Amino acid sequence: MQAAPVRATAIPSFTTALRAVESLLLSSGQRTARRNAWTSVLEDRRRAKDRVEAQRVLDQSASRSLSLHP
Repeated sequence: MQAAPVRATAIPSFTTALRAVESLLLSSGQRTARRNAWTSVLEDRRRAKDRVEAQRVLDQSASRSLSLHP
């Protein structure tokens, strides 16, 4: 008795499936606009994280400066 043949077709990822549905429902311009908007959101989050880190460094340096000059 022989084993059933193995299929080499990969199951699409969730992202791939979403992009396929998106391509069916949205025009090209809408897809581009949505992706650009999401890229902007991610960039805003990155900048906010950088601001928080910069503020932390400034606060630490100010507290060190105060402790060195009583």
